[in-house]
Amino acid sequence: MKPVIERTIDKSVTNELFVAVPAGKVEMRDDRIKKVWEVGIESFHLSKFPITQDLYKAVMNENPATFEGNNLPVETVSWIEAVTFCNKLSEQMGRSLCYTIDLETKEVAFDSDANGFRLPTEAEWQYACQAGEKNIRYGDLDAIAWYKGNSGNQTQEIGKKQPNEWGLYDMLGNVWEWCTDIYDENVYGSYRVFRGGGWSDEERSVMATTRRRSHPFSFKIDDLGFRVATNKMK
Repeated sequence: MKPVIERTIDKSVTNELFVAVPAGKVEMRDDRIKKVWEVGIESFHLSKFPITQDLYKAVMNENPATFEGNNLPVETVSWIEAVTFCNKLSEQMGRSLCYTIDLETKEVAFDSDANGFRLPTEAEWQYACQAGEKNIRYGDLDAIAWYKGNSGNQTQEIGKKQPNEWGLYDMLGNVWEWCTDIYDENVYGSYRVFRGGGWSDEERSVMATTRRRSHPFSFKIDDLGFRVATNKMK
C-alpha cells in the first residue's frame, strides 16, 4: 500500500459525482431461503461510478488497489475500510457521520438519518441498479459491464460502458460493491452484503439480483470495491 500526498476534496467534485435516485419500491429475493419481499425506497443520491483510486487516495491518503490507475475503481478494500472512507469524506465536507465505529469491539452503529456519506443499503443498491424495473440486467452484458468475458483479467476505467436509465455506470461488473447491510446475522454473524459482480466473474454471476457476503473486517479482494450514497446533497 503506497502513501500519497494529502489533499482535500472540493465540494464541486462531490456535487458532480452523484445522481438523484427517485423514491419507489423494489422486490428483493433470497433463493437460499426461498424468500421474496418488497422494500420501499425513499429518494436518495448515489455516486455515478464506483469510487476511483484517485478519490480514495485524496480522502484516505493511501491506495490499497491491486490494479493501479487513478480512474480505475479502488478495490482490495474491506467493508470497514469502505465505511471509514465514508466517514472521512463526511468530515471533509462538514457533514454528520453515518457510522460510529468501535475498533476494539468491532461494533459499528449506523445512523440512517445522518446527512453524511454512506454505503447504499442492499435494497437501495438493487433498486438503483435496475432503475426501478425488475430486469436482472439493464442492457446487453458486453455493452454495460466488464466481466470475465471482456475484462482482460483486471479492472477497467470507470464510465467506459453504457449507463443504466438513471445515469449510473458500472453497476454491474468491474468490481463488486459493498452495501451497508448485514447479510443474515443469525446464520453468518456480522457478514456484510456485496452486490453487482466483478471483472473475474462468469456471465451468470453478473446480475442485479446476485447476492454475496463476507467478513466486514478481514475480507478484501481485487474485484471488490464500493460506491457511496447520501440522503441529501445540500
